[in-house]
Amino acid sequence: MVEDTPKHAVLLLSGGLDSMVTGGLAREAGYRLFALTIDYNQRHRIELEAAANVAAALGVERHIVLPLDLSQFGGSALTADIEVPKTGVGDDIPVTYVPARNTIFLALCLGWAEAAGARDIFIGVNALDYSGYPDCRPDFIRSFETMANLATKAGVEGDRFTVHTPLLDMSKADIAAEAARLGLDAGMSWSCYDPTADGRHCGLCDSCRLRAKGFIEAGLDDPTLYAEKP
Repeated sequence: MVEDTPKHAVLLLSGGLDSMVTGGLAREAGYRLFALTIDYNQRHRIELEAAANVAAALGVERHIVLPLDLSQFGGSALTADIEVPKTGVGDDIPVTYVPARNTIFLALCLGWAEAAGARDIFIGVNALDYSGYPDCRPDFIRSFETMANLATKAGVEGDRFTVHTPLLDMSKADIAAEAARLGLDAGMSWSCYDPTADGRHCGLCDSCRLRAKGFIEAGLDDPTLYAEKP
């Protein structure tokens, strides 16, 4: 009996810990991976180098780094001259939120998936230990998936798309533990919103604090180089 050829999936790959673990889980599930990284002229551009390293480690079949200059719009501390908060994770949507980012990025993943014949999209959103972004919530993902199957030739003809969010209900500790279980080098991933000139995580932005918290709670050594202790 001839085995079916493994299906392709499009992975939204930022170079962060979450997207790295998402890719590892997709690979473990038997998917052949296409990785899409968006160069949106973000201030933490070191993550583009991390994305290339992670893509190589995951053995993706193709990695596209797509330029899309969201600094032309501004409206975020990641794309405009707005100070990155360093006072801790709050309850409000922070200024590091990039307007409609996951909507835009998932739409690009969808376009590539339809063109490539892939019907599975993986994104590393998380609704537990995160900064409160509205485009990381389960309702958003479900709504996008519904839209994807209404707005595409493949979806209308019954060849439906699925948006996979394997980290959605995981804590940062769970995610750090999954990286270790999958044999992924968490040190190659990048999380910081405001890296230092010498290439270290700042240690004080929301993303650094959440990352450090995850390794501590998982009881794992944190391979991250921080300029200041979170």
